[in-house]
Amino acid sequence: QVQLVESGGGLVQAGGSLRLSCAASGRTLSSYDMGWFRQAPGKERESVAAISWSGDRTHYADSVKGRFAISRDNAKNTVYLQMNSLKPEDTGVYYCAAGVGLGYDVEPGRWPYWGQGTQVTVSS
Repeated sequence: QVQLVESGGGLVQAGGSLRLSCAASGRTLSSYDMGWFRQAPGKERESVAAISWSGDRTHYADSVKGRFAISRDNAKNTVYLQMNSLKPEDTGVYYCAAGVGLGYDVEPGRWPYWGQGTQVTVSS
């Protein structure tokens, strides 16, 4: 069983930056693909970014390409999401997820392990 805890969310003005962290416990993350998802009020949860278990492959939603960067430190059992040039439409609850052999699967239902989420609010 993998337990995930996100942190780093908050309120930021448009154009600002935030760095989200996802710390794991229970098992090492080194064999898990990791994803970041977000959910805005009244909308479905959507994939934002994903990174392979080895860290050599990443994938981004078109809406965040060039602005967000996903990375991982397997020694620290932590995954990060650096978010730059934030826009009001980036507002939502951000979740990290873990799974084996999922690659950059954008379907939330196929990821077995989830954190509780961290709120990101971008003001205009």
